[in-house]
Amino acid sequence: MEANSSAGVSFSSSAGRWLLAVTIAGSGMAFLDSTVVNVALPKIGEDLHASTSSLQWIINGYLLTLASLILLGGSLGDRLGRRRVFQAGVAIFTLASALCAAAPNVELLIFARLVQGIGGALLTPGSLAIIEASFRPEDRARAIGAWSGLGGVATALGPLLGGWLIGAISWRAIFLINLPLGVFVIWSAARYVPETRDPSATGKLDIWGAVLAAVGLGGTTYALIEAPEGGRGAAVAITAVVGVAALVAFFVQERRVANPMLPLSIFRSRQFSAANAVTFVVYAALGVVFFLLVSFLQISMGYSPIAAGSASLPVTALMLAGSARAGALAERIGPRIPLTLGPLIIAAGLLLMLRIDPGDSYVTSVLPAVVVFGLGLTLVVAPVTATVMAAADSANSGIASGVNNAVARVAGLLAVAVVPVAAGITGDKFYDPAHMTHGFHVGMAICAGLSALGAIIAWTTISPDVLHAEPEPDGAPEPAEDYSCGVGAPTLRPGREPVQGLDG
Repeated sequence: MEANSSAGVSFSSSAGRWLLAVTIAGSGMAFLDSTVVNVALPKIGEDLHASTSSLQWIINGYLLTLASLILLGGSLGDRLGRRRVFQAGVAIFTLASALCAAAPNVELLIFARLVQGIGGALLTPGSLAIIEASFRPEDRARAIGAWSGLGGVATALGPLLGGWLIGAISWRAIFLINLPLGVFVIWSAARYVPETRDPSATGKLDIWGAVLAAVGLGGTTYALIEAPEGGRGAAVAITAVVGVAALVAFFVQERRVANPMLPLSIFRSRQFSAANAVTFVVYAALGVVFFLLVSFLQISMGYSPIAAGSASLPVTALMLAGSARAGALAERIGPRIPLTLGPLIIAAGLLLMLRIDPGDSYVTSVLPAVVVFGLGLTLVVAPVTATVMAAADSANSGIASGVNNAVARVAGLLAVAVVPVAAGITGDKFYDPAHMTHGFHVGMAICAGLSALGAIIAWTTISPDVLHAEPEPDGAPEPAEDYSCGVGAPTLRPGREPVQGLDG
């Protein structure tokens, strides 16, 4: 290992290159799956005879366990060792991917996706925490920039690669590609990634908080998805009551426990709460767009999987090219204007999607809507993250980032459960081109309204000076850099900590 245990790993060393390769490959698995599964939904539904609610669960099962456990995953890494927890997450994700690929029915596939979410909750925060804790302070920004950029490439290539695999082999191939990647990451991490811990992380883990969050989100999501299907009235009512009760108990637990998974005191910051409110409504809209768009293009427009997967590539290209500039703009003029204009431009792009009908040209119909949508999204991601990080004191920077990421996941989880029902594409209607076209248009109108609501919240609650506020008494907040974990969620950025326990 070409690193000093006190100074950390050098970016230019072979140890640094290996460390980056391992963490990028591990997180890239999760980034890739976040985009390829949406492309595969029509083929999965056709092959496994899945209803709309089952397709919703294929997406939401992963989001449910990921959102419930991601904060706990970061805490486990700090206490038990970031490399160890990262490897455990990759192992769980890899085994679950094999189970997804082999699933003979939709029930087993949904179960495997739930398990994948557990793995994702361990590996996603762990990958970035390893970089933060292992590299020399002067090399961290460069290392995280490489992690973010190459992770963005994985996200961008996901729909294209997934579409090709689905067309050339099978939808099962999108999960099988994780197997060799997972084996490589686990072996390489043991050999090249130093072990780090946070010696200040003490006290009991908030296991009950994680359990209550999972039960609460699971129960309410089940009720929202299954109620329109009919025939399960008693079960839906019971799970709804249990889910709501568990969520109430979760907040009671977080108020009382000594080391809460979600410290509610962080929401005393008006700006932090406001930025998360913007995140919730805007990312609710995004979750539905990415769920419905690729399916609509295949079912109603007759696109092949690879064509449908490639259709949204301009969004990722705009994000990669413009996110840093959007962050710099927010730093210069304040986040209120970008966070007002961004959601409004997203809404405009979604309203343009109402014009897309079967038989329309991609260039004249789909592309303009996708480009406008992507421009709006580019204005949102970096500024909202910068606002979240600036609104929290430096001691809570890691928690603030994790909370914001969890808020985005929960927003997508609930929106994907509710909006398809409101749009009337339940049961077999999802696969009918006429019903899908109508439902897609209704869904995009709902999402445009959600995004516009985000603009209103931003304009009325976000301070234009929040990024230049006076530092907290315990030190100035660290600058929020564009450490993006993909289009599907805002930045995931743990707090910077000194290198501890570099075991090699």
